[in-house]
Amino acid sequence: MKQEIPILWLRGLPVILDLHLALLYGVKTKRLNEQVRRNSSRFPDDFVFRLSKKEWAEVVANCDQLGKILHSSILPTAFTEQGALTLLRSVSVNLAELRRAPGTGGVPATGGRNG
Repeated sequence: MKQEIPILWLRGLPVILDLHLALLYGVKTKRLNEQVRRNSSRFPDDFVFRLSKKEWAEVVANCDQLGKILHSSILPTAFTEQGALTLLRSVSVNLAELRRAPGTGGVPATGGRNG
């Protein structure tokens, strides 16, 4: 069964949370966020931003698709459409590296333009 990726509205923008993009790309959220940090010049504030505690509380109150991360002490990162596309370009180049990184179980890269 395919899992739906929720699109949320935060700061007046449609966004996707880092944890959902990580599921979509088949990588750990931590690894995905490392790519964003390493390529920070490609991700201006209007492409990606960290949720505030208040925003996170509102998301938790209104979204029942968060599972075990509800009680995470780390605030998630939100990606606008432009941020998600930039991330896709960045991740597609490094997808094999991300999937083979320690802690990912050494999942081999599959499919896609670069795999």
